[in-house]
Order: sequence, then C-alpha cells, then structure tokens
Amino acid sequence: MILARWEPERLTPLLHSTNPPSGNLYVKSEHYHLSYGVMNTDTRRPDSHQVGVPRAFSGIQPTGTPHLGNYLGAIRNWVELQTSTDGVYCIVDLHALSVPREPGEIRRATLETAKDLIACGIDLDRSTLFVQSQVREHTELAWHLQCVAAFGELRRMTQFKDKSESNEFVSTALFTYPALQAADIVLYDTDIVPVGDDQRQHIEFTRDVTGRFNARFGTDGTDVLVMPELRIPPVAARVMDLQHPENKMSKSADSPQGTVLLTDSEAEVAKKLKRAVTDNDGEVRFDPETKPGVSNLLTILGAVTGRQTVDLADDYTQYGPLKADTAEALIELLRPIQKRRDELDDGAVTAMLTAGADKARAVAEPVMERVRAAVDLL
Repeated sequence: MILARWEPERLTPLLHSTNPPSGNLYVKSEHYHLSYGVMNTDTRRPDSHQVGVPRAFSGIQPTGTPHLGNYLGAIRNWVELQTSTDGVYCIVDLHALSVPREPGEIRRATLETAKDLIACGIDLDRSTLFVQSQVREHTELAWHLQCVAAFGELRRMTQFKDKSESNEFVSTALFTYPALQAADIVLYDTDIVPVGDDQRQHIEFTRDVTGRFNARFGTDGTDVLVMPELRIPPVAARVMDLQHPENKMSKSADSPQGTVLLTDSEAEVAKKLKRAVTDNDGEVRFDPETKPGVSNLLTILGAVTGRQTVDLADDYTQYGPLKADTAEALIELLRPIQKRRDELDDGAVTAMLTAGADKARAVAEPVMERVRAAVDLL
C-alpha cells in the first residue's frame, strides 16, 4: 500500500517514491535523447513554466490496460522527457465517452490508467498528471476551436473514418474529437507533443486550427495560443499486432493473442511471442514491406534493448530464438512495472489526481482568460 499525506502545494507519498522503478525498465539509448529545436520562451505565460524549458503534453484514454504499443510508442517517451521538459500528462476521460459506455465504466478505468502511468515511471514531483474532466477549461476552449475548424478537415480524419465504419452508432463527439484534442494541447501553452505516428494527422490539425485562431483573434502580431510541435520517437513509434502484423497493436483488436498488455504474466508474454506470426522463408531480416511479422519482432526487441533493428537481424538465423529473446526482454521490461503497480493504493492515487488537477488548472485558467479576452464576448 502507498500511504500519503497532504503537504502545502503537493501530495507526497510516504512509502515507495514516485521515482521511476529500477531494473531493466528504462533503456538508455541515443534514440530517445531527442533534440527539440527552439524552445518557447513566451513571457506571457503566467504560470510556473520555466523559461527555456519546453512544455510537453500528451493524453491517454482510460479504455483498459495499456499495451506494449502504448508503452513503447508513447508512455516510455513521456518518462524519458521528464528529465528535459515540463511534462503535462492527461487521462482524457471525455474522449472515451465519444463511443457508448456504461455508467461508472470510465471512472473505474481512469483510476486504473493512473496506476499504469505511475507504475511506468510518471513522476508526480516532476510532471503533472490529471484527469481531463476535472479541468473544465478543456471543453470551453474546444468550442472556440470548433468555431475555427472546417467541416471538411474533420471529415478527412482517418481515425474518424476507421471508427465510424466499425461502430453501429457514430456520435457527433467522435466527429469533433480532434477539436477537443487540440484544446487539450494548446490549453497548456504546449511546446511539444510526444505521440506515436498514428496521431500525426491530429497534431497537424491542432497546428492548423491554432494558426487560424491566432490569425483571427491575435492583435499587433501577438499570438493568443502557443503553436505546438509534433515529436515522434524514432524507435518503436509504431508497434504492430503479433497475429496481424499489417495492423498496429490495439486493445480493440479481434485477436487478444496479438496484443501484449502491461499486466500480462510471464507465461502469457512467452505464449504470445511464441505464437507471433512470421512467414515461411525462414530468413531473419528487417523488411517491413515483405516481412512485417519478423520486422515487428525486431522493432520490439530493438526498442527494449536500445539496439538497431538491422544489427539485431544479423544475430539470428532462425525465428525461434528471435521470439524467445524478444519474450525474455519483454518479461524483464514488465516485471518492475507490475511490481510497482501492485503497490499502489486507490485512495492515494485518487488524491494524487486531485492535486494534479489543481496544478493543471493553475496553468489552464490564465490561458483561457487570454482566449476570452481575445474573442471579446460580453
């Protein structure tokens, strides 16, 4: 159990530090020390943002246990970025309501997602972790951005097309989802958005509507909203399904054997990797076009070990050892995460999220005041 006491300005765990767990969880690799270019030093920021330190924002839906693709493509990058950025990480529960849910389902899932993120290494002394619905400015800013977004832009969104085809009921919230996502980002004067490649289109949309809002409501060459930049980690930004390697790994996939969850036991991980789809020619080489299954295994192993996929391919002449080594590497990766998660207490995590919302609100409110002043309603 983690106990906690309330101290001025922050919640401090008494037992088990929120520092990242030890072990093989964090592989130091040149691939994850990114360069961010020009940092935003906007002096209008009325919050605790340090001048010269970029602010990073990312969100995750509380729709079940994160899988390996979530971790390697996004969450681990968030953890790495804590050493060089002011991290703001949001559990986007309102986005999860864009498809039908049962009452209380998202509440439970939100708490579990928070545990997952903390277990993976999100450090509450260095980053802000909070729940989207607890900061009301998100929905207010989303409306303003919808007012400068074009119908055609939203209609072209690939994720909307995919989800609308697979769901019998398609909500308007699913259609306007990108506007709320854009609001999530720019509400915190975000400099960089560290996400997987599948979110590229949504971040480009965010930049488009941000530029349009600034052009319409900015005065004397002064922007109202900070323009964010997309950052995709160069390794394992896109982890594919083990059974259908032409598709990305997903919690909603038809075959659960193709998805490695962060809570999977050692036996489950070994079984899923052993049954991973490869091909019939028996040659180990990195070639995503003609050998997607083998390339996916090399990508995963490379991301966990910090080695180049092409170099890893030279170490193997058979698929069996590659699968076994990938399974072993994943088991070592997940062991400290699972141990840390088992130690987290529901009450303490709930209090941490409340404190995180207060911290986030202190940044969001002044940004929203700028927006209201710029739009100039009565």
